[in-house]
Amino acid sequence: MFIQTEATPNPATLKFLPGRAVLGEVDAIEFRDRAESEGSPLAARLFEIDGVTGVFLGSDFISVTKGEGEWQHLKPAILGAIMEHYLSGEEMTDGAPDQYDGVNEFFAPEDEATVQTIKELLDTRVRPAVAQDGGDITFQGYRDGVVFLHMRGACSGCPSSTATLRHGIENLLRHFIPEVQEVRPI
Repeated sequence: MFIQTEATPNPATLKFLPGRAVLGEVDAIEFRDRAESEGSPLAARLFEIDGVTGVFLGSDFISVTKGEGEWQHLKPAILGAIMEHYLSGEEMTDGAPDQYDGVNEFFAPEDEATVQTIKELLDTRVRPAVAQDGGDITFQGYRDGVVFLHMRGACSGCPSSTATLRHGIENLLRHFIPEVQEVRPI
């Protein structure tokens, strides 16, 4: 098994591409600490490595975030854990997919059409590009012209995430939806 690695815009996060599907039905799952990793044998394995502070599973990639330590020391252990997981034949998660949906959306009923347009733009124009960088951005809420987004994986804590939100996503949404005034991370 050959696992490729890619740098992400976030220097604390590295993207691992196993060349196989990572998740099936679920879009993406983020584990921010060891306690959250209980439902994923792979995430649990990765959190056993000193220095790993976050795991993000995408459709065909795994993003790992580090705290202390250098990638040159962490990378071999991470590659070993990923390979060991695939060789074990275990599932990526042992829970129901909706267990990982994460956050509750909020918006007024009268804004439903606007919210649907926001979600469609995020799904078709934003999320595929962000996934290439090892992260994900999902809709959280909409209130008084402000769109609230949840940044996950490599996007969470990335130094360029503010620029991505302000100059990329906010401009895109404002262009297509005049009611949108601002985009904020949750």
